[in-house]
Amino acid sequence: MKQIFTLLFCFCIFSNSFSQTQKPQLHGKHWMAITGKPLGATAGATTFAKGGNAVDAACAMLGAVCTMWDVLSWGGETQALIYNPNTGKVIAINAMGYAPTDATPEFFKEKDMNYPPEFGPLAATTPGTPGGLMTMLAEYGTMSLAEVLAPAMEMAKGYPIEAQAANSIEAQKNRIKDWPYSKKVFLPHLGEEREAPYPGEVFVQEDLYQTLSKLVETEKEALAAGKSRKEAIYAAYERFYKGDIAKEIVRGTREQGGLFTEQDLANWKVKIEEPLSVNYKGIDVYKLQEWTQGPALLQSLNILENFDLKSMGYNSANYINTVYQAMSLAFSDRDFYYGDPDFGPKSPMNGLLSKAYAKERAKLITENNDPKIGPGDPYPFQGESNPFMNLLKTRNDVLAYDRPELPIQGLDDPFLEHFLKGTTTIQAADEEGWVVSITPSGGWIPAVIAGNTGVGLSQRMQSFVLDEKLNPFNVLEPNKRPRVTLTPSMALKDGKPFLSFAVQGGDTQDQDLLQMFLNIVEFDMTVQEAAEAANIHSYQMQSSFGAHESKPGSITLNTEVPSWVRNNLKKRGYKMDFQNRTSGPLNAIWFDWKHGTFWGGSSNHGEDYGIAW
Repeated sequence: MKQIFTLLFCFCIFSNSFSQTQKPQLHGKHWMAITGKPLGATAGATTFAKGGNAVDAACAMLGAVCTMWDVLSWGGETQALIYNPNTGKVIAINAMGYAPTDATPEFFKEKDMNYPPEFGPLAATTPGTPGGLMTMLAEYGTMSLAEVLAPAMEMAKGYPIEAQAANSIEAQKNRIKDWPYSKKVFLPHLGEEREAPYPGEVFVQEDLYQTLSKLVETEKEALAAGKSRKEAIYAAYERFYKGDIAKEIVRGTREQGGLFTEQDLANWKVKIEEPLSVNYKGIDVYKLQEWTQGPALLQSLNILENFDLKSMGYNSANYINTVYQAMSLAFSDRDFYYGDPDFGPKSPMNGLLSKAYAKERAKLITENNDPKIGPGDPYPFQGESNPFMNLLKTRNDVLAYDRPELPIQGLDDPFLEHFLKGTTTIQAADEEGWVVSITPSGGWIPAVIAGNTGVGLSQRMQSFVLDEKLNPFNVLEPNKRPRVTLTPSMALKDGKPFLSFAVQGGDTQDQDLLQMFLNIVEFDMTVQEAAEAANIHSYQMQSSFGAHESKPGSITLNTEVPSWVRNNLKKRGYKMDFQNRTSGPLNAIWFDWKHGTFWGGSSNHGEDYGIAW
């Protein structure tokens, strides 16, 4: 523990070389661990201190934040980008669960639903995070599953719960009571005035501890039988998805009205994929494939490359108007063309990411915002004809922005609650060159817990659409992955890591990540300055949650934006609201190759935290 206290002390030292920030610039030489909660970062630090690499530490942080219910749980989903220094390549991890076999548009329409529900057992895709963690560890880590899960298991036996999670449980207790296994775990004071744990109370999750213990036991038995480290971890993977753990997950889910079958869990696999990328002014930026919203950031960069952003000035009216409309163009394509590439039709990604298509889209940016900006036609830019022109022409008839316009009311606005659905992020890097960026999510409070496993189920089914007029690529099908907002990011310059970055916040994620990247590349901010900078948020794209609404022309600005900028934007057709902190909960690592060190940034927006050595 003495070593950890030393590390925490080192974290609290401010850098005086640059402008002051509300959080200190984080510096490290050997390793860096950043995530959504201080205890989660400590799990990463202890793993590094025991000799683990960045993948080991990232997996330890993932296990810890799942156990802490940091807006996710063990039954959620995990998305990651990993830089492998041995190959010089960026690897994509797709650990997104898929829809149950019996989940069809007709099933939900018969229940008079326009979309799959936000909560409950029918909102759940198959668990992805356990498989994602074990795959990353087996393929690219160095430690055993027992070593990496040790912090999470200790926490499952009992840890002092943070106020954010405890108060969220109390606020959602009436819904939690609908699900017997959730009630058992979340409400230790059932019948009292406060039924949730108190902040700082030791929160015990015995069922989850037993589930994690079974994974570690399986690994131990496999090692004793002569299996390799990798084989032993995959033996634990098999037990989760095909053994007694899977059986209990399915039993408990179906008892509560869910649709999982044992075959659904057994057939689901983690995918190791090639990421997508574009080059922006000599920097290669990597995102996950179009089953996420990540390519929208790449499209935005391609569009913005046609403008001299630096000369406009940071957060000038011209800059804000240009970035807003570039995002509107890219996200309107996201809303219509993105979906699971394993299912037809195949998204036209070559056209969407082409520089020529971006140049044509950039011509649509005008002095005034256009609330009717819609998807373009990328097919000619990959030598094909668009098979969905008829849907494009009728799409406006079913879009939310044709409904009566309502202003943003503030943070308690139900629309914003949906649009800003949170998750957490994980950033890790080590002196050997491994870099990890993860945006895990799913199973947030209130979560349905699957039987006696302690595993909270995902709510990601709500990101599907049931009508092809909205998006023919993201219509619900059995065993299909929904198009999600989760979107880790990584950038390389001259073939070496330049920036690893991620943020929580639903449909605002790639908005914040785009602006952070531009803050560093165009405006020479340090990574901590960029993490705290005054971003804008647009609501012109469709929400990926709830009723999938949009509010064209609505924009959130920082309260420090001057009056002349506000007045100029009002004349351009924007409807503004203001917040004190608009960076989003950004976490990032910037690589200082001149000095051979890491610079870490963790925004002042939430409880995100980093430790370095």
